[in-house]
Amino acid sequence: MKMLEYDAPLMWVVIALLGLGLVMVYSASIVMPDAPKYASYQASHFLLRHVISLLLGGIAAFCVFWAPLKLWDRFASKLFLLALFLLVIVLIPPFGKGVNGAHRWLALGPLNLQPSEIMKLAVTVYAANYTVRKQELMHSLGQGFLPMALAVSCIGALLLLEPDMGAFMVIAVIAMGVLFLGGVNGKWFGGIALTVVGTFTLLIWLSPWRRERIFAYLNPWDDRYVQGKAYQLTHSLIAFGRGEWFGVGLGGSVEKLNYLPEAHTDFILAVIGEEFGFLGVLIVIALFYWMVRRAFEIGRQALVLDRVFAGLTAKGIGLWLGAQAFINMGVNLGLLPTKGLTLPLVSYGGSGILLNCIALALLMRVDYENRFLMRGGKI
Repeated sequence: MKMLEYDAPLMWVVIALLGLGLVMVYSASIVMPDAPKYASYQASHFLLRHVISLLLGGIAAFCVFWAPLKLWDRFASKLFLLALFLLVIVLIPPFGKGVNGAHRWLALGPLNLQPSEIMKLAVTVYAANYTVRKQELMHSLGQGFLPMALAVSCIGALLLLEPDMGAFMVIAVIAMGVLFLGGVNGKWFGGIALTVVGTFTLLIWLSPWRRERIFAYLNPWDDRYVQGKAYQLTHSLIAFGRGEWFGVGLGGSVEKLNYLPEAHTDFILAVIGEEFGFLGVLIVIALFYWMVRRAFEIGRQALVLDRVFAGLTAKGIGLWLGAQAFINMGVNLGLLPTKGLTLPLVSYGGSGILLNCIALALLMRVDYENRFLMRGGKI
């Protein structure tokens, strides 16, 4: 049987998640013009913008798929510096756009670009490139681990100024995960991991509003929090409860009727749970599990073929999508404190959709080159 040139099952899983996202973004946002904040919007406003994001993501993915991995390896450092520059620019008022007290977007005409999404891709590629270049020094604290740790700390400082702690957590998982998979010294890794956890704990404890979120998460039904810090969480849990096993049906959600904030972005899984029930949520989890597992399989195959950069990049993409999906699902289900992270490929958000499509095209490129080499070709 002739080997396909691309991973068809992976492509169909991605299309399924994108298709589900398109339907659910429309379902979750169709009633938003009823709220005073969105009174001037058309019912299809978010749907049309989401379609544009999908088209741009598809075009970008097509271009990325046909770009050799060696180009990403060559320009990894420059991409990282560009993403770092954008994280600085977004904090400057004339360039950065503020929404709900956060400065996370660069206004580009009708479109908004989120530099933290670009940094997720950049740090994935850069960490893989760095690990390959420093392979002989991975057991050295000063020359192997600390430079990357300092780079991640710099990224964290900029993201906390936005503030965007959720993106920082994902980026830290990507960078540290790729270093770990690349063979960094286990003792140094464990020590730095404990330091990172301690730092996150300290940041939460020293920030009153973050600390309140933790208390609200631990007891969301407390009268002190139910109408305040735990408002989103309680309504998310109500949505899941209403969905029961098989849901109330597409379009039948009550919580999306301006009860559940950010129903089309951070809490879209709650709407899926209400409209499609436990079964619908289980299918979404299964699709993400398969996709992340496939990313690690592609990475492992690349490593077997002695393509270390390609292998670590593939696994880094798996870490990125897996960690972000895990955090988003945990927040929606009340298993983790509330964090502003979207569900990859599904939630509304132009920058997220665009960069997710690029990342998955890069993953499919790794697989494409693996298959080409296994057929006896040369890259």
